[in-house]
This record gives sequence, C-alpha cells and structure tokens, in this order.
Amino acid sequence: MRPGVIALASASLLVLGAAPGGGPPRPLPARLADTGGGSQLITAVAPNARSTRGTVTWWDRVGGRWVRTGSAPARFGAKGLVEGARRKQGTNTTPTGLYGLPYAFGSKAAPRGTTYKYRRVHQDSWWCQDNDSRAYNRWSEPLARDCRRTESEHLVSYGALYAHALVIGFNYERPVKRRGAGIFLHVKGRGATAGCVSVPADAMKRILTWAEPGRRPHIAIGTAKGPTAITRY
Repeated sequence: MRPGVIALASASLLVLGAAPGGGPPRPLPARLADTGGGSQLITAVAPNARSTRGTVTWWDRVGGRWVRTGSAPARFGAKGLVEGARRKQGTNTTPTGLYGLPYAFGSKAAPRGTTYKYRRVHQDSWWCQDNDSRAYNRWSEPLARDCRRTESEHLVSYGALYAHALVIGFNYERPVKRRGAGIFLHVKGRGATAGCVSVPADAMKRILTWAEPGRRPHIAIGTAKGPTAITRY
C-alpha cells in the first residue's frame, strides 16, 4: 500500500474510533480535549498537516455517548493545515482548532428540513476580507463602503461551491486582522480549497438537515497525530 494511502487509512481509523492492539474503542469525540459543550459535533480529520484530503464525520451525543451519524470524504487547503492561532491570511491553509458554527448560507434554498439559521446568497452578497475594513470577516450586503471588492468574496460568483455552506467560526468573534477570513464548510469542487473544508454536495445537504441550533454543534478540525492532532482540541 502506498504511504499516502496508509496515512489516509490511518485518519479513517481515527475517525471511526478504531483501537489498534485491541481493547474497547472510544469514539473520536470522547478523545477530544473539548467538544464545545453541545450534543452535536463535526470532526474534520486529515492524516497530517501537509494533507489536502481527509474525512468529515458528524456525531450526536445520545444517552451520554457519542454516536457517529454520518461521514464523507473531505478536502482541505491546498497548502495543508496549520494551527489556527498561527494561521496567516492568503496562505491557502485550513486552520485547526475547535470552532462554533454561527449560521448557514447558500446560493440555493436551504434543504428541506433545515432548522439552522440560513442566509440566502443574493447578487449583492459579499464576504469582506479587507484587513482595513470594519466589516472584516463578516457577511456584507451590500458591500461595506470601506471594504474593497478586490479584497472580498462575491459569494454568488462561487456557484455550486456555495450552493450550501456553514460558516466556521474561525477568527470570527473577535477578528484578528491578517489571520484569515471566510473559512467555511462548503460543497467540494475539483480540488483542494483555499483554506475551507469541503465535502460532496449530498453530504453538505445531510449536514444542514442534521444540524440543530439548540444542540450547539461545533466543528473540530485537526490531524490524525502530531502538533495539530485533533485530540488536542
């Protein structure tokens, strides 16, 4: 088996809670340092910090135990993953860490059964990434006067990629300039992302109909091992 395949398989075993050497396996959320305090969790795991592929799994806490509800192949940043607190804007890296999921959005209507707060993308919907703007790392509709178009994402122009998406709360509550903006869980394209996490379109729909705001879902992003191991978060 090729080394890359072995690494991806190892990440899959981590997500599934496999325990090499025997013994009762513990589900991945039970091995995390923190899960956000809610009863729903998404884990996004890559084999190592240089990887652009991995697995997204969503979990429910039922009867005091974490139960795997669904799973899908995922893509990460073209330059891999990096500790969220050390990330720099424009590096095409996915930030590791534990984050809230403020709201969902999309260029298409929310999938039937969605209860999460959902914003529909319009022609004048933008995500400001201008470090000199007061609207930095925020949805802006219309685009804020102090936010340059050349430093922002025109959401409608991303087509199928943003058909359905969830905002990942990286650098969101108290934005630090030049750390990064516009990190989402969205529909997968042909390749790696610019720093987001992406999954197939059907998986994105399933995640949106699964997520319940009252259960405070979070997303944990990390690697199977090493300094950015998901179990650290």
